[in-house]
Amino acid sequence: MEHCVVVGAGLAGLNTAVALRNQGYSERITLLGAEPCPPYDRPPLSKELLRGEVDDTTLPADWSALEVDCRWGVAATGLDESAVRTAVGPVPCDGVVVATGAAPVRLPGDGPQRTLRSIDDARQLRAALRPGARLAIVGAGWIGAEVATEARRLGCQVTVVEAADWPLAGALPAEVASRCAHWWAAADVDLRVGAKVAAVRTGGLELTDGSVVEADEVLCAVGVRPRVDWLADSGLAFACGGIEVDDRLAARPGVCAVGDVAAWPSTRYGRRLRVEHWDTALRAPAVAAATLLGGAETYDPVPYVWSEQFGRYTQYVGMHDDTDELVWRGDPDADAAWAACWLSGDTVRAVFTVDRPRDAMQARKVAERGQRVDRQLLADPAVPVKRAVVD
Repeated sequence: MEHCVVVGAGLAGLNTAVALRNQGYSERITLLGAEPCPPYDRPPLSKELLRGEVDDTTLPADWSALEVDCRWGVAATGLDESAVRTAVGPVPCDGVVVATGAAPVRLPGDGPQRTLRSIDDARQLRAALRPGARLAIVGAGWIGAEVATEARRLGCQVTVVEAADWPLAGALPAEVASRCAHWWAAADVDLRVGAKVAAVRTGGLELTDGSVVEADEVLCAVGVRPRVDWLADSGLAFACGGIEVDDRLAARPGVCAVGDVAAWPSTRYGRRLRVEHWDTALRAPAVAAATLLGGAETYDPVPYVWSEQFGRYTQYVGMHDDTDELVWRGDPDADAAWAACWLSGDTVRAVFTVDRPRDAMQARKVAERGQRVDRQLLADPAVPVKRAVVD
């Protein structure tokens, strides 16, 4: 490989360039970024940046040591066998890593609505969150919960509209998420579940039942879609909304995908996964770099996400399904800190923790190793998760 083009200058793109150099690649690397700025970290956008604790989340990078041709503000428009097409001309190459991330979904309607994906989005939202402002958030997932937390801290009146019958429905079943619902009320957030938006209108939201939510600002937080439209004529296969890759993150010889756009086959979970979390952008690039350089490393992680909401630190490790057995660590109705664990047989499939970060980290290692656990020990919050291992 004489020239590798990394398309997408977020965390996944930067880490791909770093991984290539760390693994001994000394030829040309070009990093294409659609945004007119160097790579920056996204998790702080809904936390520290909204709180005003930081204004810049640029990721540290020694560009001179990396010797990367950085092209900010240059978006890819297509992929050929030997070049990446852009609006300013083709970039010839013999290796490609697609790391274009995802774009926020927008709601129907002619009224103004915000999304929170870029650093400019976050700065503009922060400026709008003035005391007394009426904020309507559509979506009670991770981002909706975090923005609601910060908006209330800043003195806004907050209404959250969620189509599902409980918050965090994209990650947690009702039995677990219902234990979190009171957080919203305690923060004086008007959480309306089972409510669907018909359209965004000037002055707020029109719901499908005909009611109206009045608001000065509307934030759409109903998810994202991978940025793969530019690959429509590339010949690549697609799955789960993203690019279909093998267990080494290869879409075809010489082309890999990482981050939000990659859909890989998980032997661990028995299905193809596409995970839109920071940890994926952190870890996958090393495997993609190895693949392009002829290595045989495979990618089958235990996914991980964390969130700060309503004064609590939550973490979700792994993946669960309806057939897994739920085991509680602590009493979610009485304890401030607790965890929910999902088991398949006697192996840990997933864990959701509230203010128990050690549980999350230990459970992740146990799940990665496929170790068996004792249910009774696991259910005892006084016993460290690693001490519940029986082999």
